[in-house]
Amino acid sequence: MTARASCADALADTLVDVTTDLPPHDVDTASGRRYTTISFISDLGHTSEHVGVVKSIVRELAPDVAVIDIVHDLPPFDVRAASLSLARAVAYLNTGVIIAAIDPGAGGDRRLIAVEVGDGAGIFLGPDNGVLAPAVAIAGGAGRVAVLDETHLHLDAPGSTFVARDVFAPVAAALCNGADLFEVGTPVDADSLMPGVVPIHREENGTIVGEVMWVDRFGNCQINVSRDDLEQMWGAPVVRVRVTLGVQGAERGSTVRNIPVVDHFASLGQGALGLVVDSAGLLCLAVERGSASAELGIGESEQIVISPSGDGGDDATPGGSGGTTTPVAAPTARKS
Repeated sequence: MTARASCADALADTLVDVTTDLPPHDVDTASGRRYTTISFISDLGHTSEHVGVVKSIVRELAPDVAVIDIVHDLPPFDVRAASLSLARAVAYLNTGVIIAAIDPGAGGDRRLIAVEVGDGAGIFLGPDNGVLAPAVAIAGGAGRVAVLDETHLHLDAPGSTFVARDVFAPVAAALCNGADLFEVGTPVDADSLMPGVVPIHREENGTIVGEVMWVDRFGNCQINVSRDDLEQMWGAPVVRVRVTLGVQGAERGSTVRNIPVVDHFASLGQGALGLVVDSAGLLCLAVERGSASAELGIGESEQIVISPSGDGGDDATPGGSGGTTTPVAAPTARKS
């Protein structure tokens, strides 16, 4: 027998073994709830076989279930980026099972969990590293929670690092086939779960201090502040603000801009900078048909301080320069 045939036979045997342990896909179990959609988010990328293998396992075990790819090109090991991406998406996902395979501790002693939301309307599967927390909160909070320790449902595997294939895929299939949450794992207290890692803005000396949470492929810089936050701070409507980027005293200093707050990109005028209400309802630094990230030299986690504008100059008009720039030099370190 060739090595290739041996490997294929071993995988086939594993699939057969797991299938026999799962509820038949044409029979409901006692839970009475079945799901027809699995939404899948990961940092596995598209340059290897990993995503396709996970989807193939689901197809084998739950052939009537659709798998929706949310995104797989997240920065490797970036739990924060993944949690934000899932939080932005969750309100628009089909009811069903969500697999979040972003697991820097793969193969370690972190827990693999299932979190039920909406009285069973959906179930999140992922590592207990905070990646699920923001989306679970948006979905109404955690209901029942289980640690995925029913190993007879997992694939037999030569290693322990590919949990999306060996644990999440077969467990997701079992849940879609009608298995109850506590049939795939042991109950645990929802309060024991690791919290999320999403930053919260703060008010400080009459300003709002936030940060860039995400830079999209267009160079728009989403911040953790909404237009409502501005209006609660200074009253409505807020049409112009002053933003300070970076930290005074840091090596490259800080940059100050006086910019408009608008509802859509076209209101800025081509090449102009402003704060735009984005599709998630948050504000983003944007340049119409350009990259705010590139123009300002900023990225994720960059601090942004927002204060009332003290200038109503020409940069307020659509198509204008987008505001004045004032570099604030960092002080030179004293020699001892």
